[in-house]
Amino acid sequence: MSINVEQAIIHAIIQDSDGQLSCRLRPQPLLNGEAVEAMLDELHQTYTTKAGKGFGHFGISGEDGEANPKFMEALTEYRDGQLGFVEFSGLAGKLLQEELSKYDFSQGGYLLLSCYTHMTSDYLYVSLLNAKSSMTVLDDMELSQNTHLDLKDVQLAARIDLTEWQADEGSRKYISFIRGRAGRKVADFFLDFMGCVEGVNTKAQNKQLMNAVEDFVSSSELTKDERQQCREKVFDYCTERCDVGADIEIKDLADELADSGMESFYDFAKGGEYELEDEFPGDKPTLRQLKKFSGTGGGVTLSFDGAHLGERVMYDPISDTIMIKGVPANLKDQLDRRLKGGQ
Repeated sequence: MSINVEQAIIHAIIQDSDGQLSCRLRPQPLLNGEAVEAMLDELHQTYTTKAGKGFGHFGISGEDGEANPKFMEALTEYRDGQLGFVEFSGLAGKLLQEELSKYDFSQGGYLLLSCYTHMTSDYLYVSLLNAKSSMTVLDDMELSQNTHLDLKDVQLAARIDLTEWQADEGSRKYISFIRGRAGRKVADFFLDFMGCVEGVNTKAQNKQLMNAVEDFVSSSELTKDERQQCREKVFDYCTERCDVGADIEIKDLADELADSGMESFYDFAKGGEYELEDEFPGDKPTLRQLKKFSGTGGGVTLSFDGAHLGERVMYDPISDTIMIKGVPANLKDQLDRRLKGGQ
């Protein structure tokens, strides 16, 4: 087990035939058996490695629009021992039901809340899970239809770093959340029920880091190979941090580069106009641009390793053309067959 589960509970948000929502509350926590531990461990691993998460904090009503403070207040009372976990979770269930009732698209689901410890941090995981139909084969080889919780495609989930929240009042990133396939707006109602507002633009921070790295290697006396090694060093460091759910730390990254003979990156990055935070979450899709060039448009998709630019791949910005030397074998075979057929 990579986590230590302290408490977990599930409540049901049910929609009746008239479209009205109600919340069916479980009266006691889930028993911490193997099934609960296995489920939460899977959800933790999946969530930690999920790319493209957003980050925020509890909003202050008035300063952050109409941020609802009720979830934060209930969580504070639970952490202070004034509320039990079941009572806190019941209040959360009612808040979610009220928020969902404002929208026409809601069909309910199962609200999962769990407090657990990972490494040295305490977390509260909050997710709205869907039930999914499936078929199974019985002992007599007959088919039977049943339903199960869909743990593979969770689209509405958030995780609060309780340790960071209580240790750093100025933090704007102790709540992380899944953005959903269509972006931030899919998760709006889920964040609103918790009173969460977005605090750190992760993609923008990662983009600025890339800009700082490119400017740094361009202004240095490094060779072409050394520049690419620098990019790959940054990519490897950031990817490792993403994989364990840790923030990118500019000072730590600068020390990594200094160990490879690339000095003064910290002063360069913080002294420029990049507006980089000292620490921020990594965004893998953005960081991949350190190693790869890729693009799609007009029916053409192209992707290649950055090390090939200027060697196997030649780009002429004046004529707006790219020339590839050494066409990949499978692509060459397709092109040759098409040419033989007269296109």
